[in-house]
Amino acid sequence: MVNLEFHWRDLLDIALVAAMLWSAFVWLRRTRARWALLGIAILGAGFLLARQLGLTLTTWMLQGSVVVFVIVLVVVFQEDLRRLVELIGVRGLRRRARTPKPEATDTLIRCIAQLAAARTGALVVLPGREPLDRHITGGTQVDAELSEPLLLSIFDDHSPGHDGAVIVSGNRVGRFGVHLPLSTDHAQVGYGGTRHAAALGLAERTDALCLAVSEERGVISIATGGILRGLYRPEELGIEIHRFIERMTPGRRPARVQLSALLQRWPGAVGALAAAALLWLLVVPGSGVVRAVRSVPVVVENLPEGFALAGVEPEEVEVTVSGPRRSLVLGEANAIEVRVDALLVQLGRRTFQLTPDLVTHPEGFQVHEVNPNRVRLSVVKEDAS
Repeated sequence: MVNLEFHWRDLLDIALVAAMLWSAFVWLRRTRARWALLGIAILGAGFLLARQLGLTLTTWMLQGSVVVFVIVLVVVFQEDLRRLVELIGVRGLRRRARTPKPEATDTLIRCIAQLAAARTGALVVLPGREPLDRHITGGTQVDAELSEPLLLSIFDDHSPGHDGAVIVSGNRVGRFGVHLPLSTDHAQVGYGGTRHAAALGLAERTDALCLAVSEERGVISIATGGILRGLYRPEELGIEIHRFIERMTPGRRPARVQLSALLQRWPGAVGALAAAALLWLLVVPGSGVVRAVRSVPVVVENLPEGFALAGVEPEEVEVTVSGPRRSLVLGEANAIEVRVDALLVQLGRRTFQLTPDLVTHPEGFQVHEVNPNRVRLSVVKEDAS
């Protein structure tokens, strides 16, 4: 048994991989491509199983299917993959969101409540950490301090930009009359109309918080994380905005809230840690070459016609091989055999020398010694009649 050497670098290695796997798991839960990726994972597992069992035709078919599905995934879900790359950049550079200050938040809440009471349609976007530039079009640059008169005038029915969205970055209004991408999730949008479809469309593609006011019903709705829902009371708007600010500013979140969020996600974290540890075992110590001794059977072949095999002494021999540790653990060494060519039995030969070249073994193994290095065959002549 070979002892595994474990250093602090290995612990850090496992922790980093677990964090990446957990992040990928969280991303998959939010993306539309999760079922397609699950299908590719199942095909990949079937490919590895077929390869392990030596099913040549099945392996060839599954290998081609995985390649085709990966190409389809890249083409169909390129938006989700692009967002993943952007998310890596945002998290890696620790990009901070420009969230409104308390006085600006109070101003925004009062203004939205007034618009809802007057049944005036409105659409306000609070950007998160992810950039919005490639998702929004049009609009007029303002870069003015947020105020009730400014917002109310923008969403006035006679204003040329009242049908578009207002981007509120920090304590300032950046642009108004902005066009947002529309969602195709008709089940969530329901009777909400274009403003709600636009709010949900941006929330599906970024981490922004979108506030929509229905001019028909005077209802305030919020869209975030790809989910659109209405608020029953105007007071809930302040709660949702403060939650968004806390989420975009991790340092402001109380330790109790962070611990609660972590406990809610512990199954995914444990699964990611277990998967990272398994990968470490297979890749790091598993790739190391080790030497082992295996008891393998002696297979007799090419026995001449007219002879019958009565026995082999010994029936098994010990073969010393070296190969990747993971191959030995996964049982690939069980495919090792010693094959004896018994053609010379017809000339009276009964004892055969065992050399490493007579040992069949999986690719990646090397045979060093066979013990004992001789085998004796017991044969009888068959009755010619």
